[in-house]
Amino acid sequence: MSIIETGATLHEAHRDNHTHRDVNGGWLRPAVFGAMDGLVSNLALMTGVAGGAASQQTIVITGLAGLAAGAFSMTAGEYTSVASQRELVEAELDVERRELRKHPVDEMEELAALYVARGVEPALAREVAMQLSRDPEQALEIHAREELGIDPDDLPSPTVAAVSSFGSFALGALLPVLPYLLGAAALWPAVLLALAGLFACGALVSRVTARGWWYSGLRQLVLGGTAAALTFGLGSLLGAAV
Repeated sequence: MSIIETGATLHEAHRDNHTHRDVNGGWLRPAVFGAMDGLVSNLALMTGVAGGAASQQTIVITGLAGLAAGAFSMTAGEYTSVASQRELVEAELDVERRELRKHPVDEMEELAALYVARGVEPALAREVAMQLSRDPEQALEIHAREELGIDPDDLPSPTVAAVSSFGSFALGALLPVLPYLLGAAALWPAVLLALAGLFACGALVSRVTARGWWYSGLRQLVLGGTAAALTFGLGSLLGAAV
């Protein structure tokens, strides 16, 4: 094992190893949520219909309709949600921009007070705030980070979120239908493929979290399997009653 001996080498090693994954990306959350939702909702929908003793054709049509309806619903909902969030952030940035233009000294003192509250000596905090406030755009970015907890240059994209949701939901919802499209005549191949997909999705999610792949995979498998079992039972009850 090599030993770091010089300051320069230490800085290089720290730079190379001290990197972080993007936790604010606009695609990861809707993609993961979309795939999971597509798998669970369409599997549950199809098992519920199958529990009611519906024909194979009805189950396939139900699955395809659930895929289309869910994908478009997820796309519209995700786009509206992220767009509204972005518009709110931009409105707050406009407020901060006006305050910086109308009351630059007060905003500088406010920034200095924030640094003082974090343990910086008052004189140094004021000097830092004064230097940062010389550039209006830099001042806006600093105030946005400190006061609003946002990065003006890294706002989520409604289009990216919507496209991610549509594609991932459609892919997830397709898995339970696929065996029927390939000629299967029973429900169990669809259930097995969907459960395998749930486990795989959970395992993939573990690559960007601190959980083990087996834990994340089993968690998704159990949740999805439970939803499918409950809707199958509900469908059986309704089928017998109707």
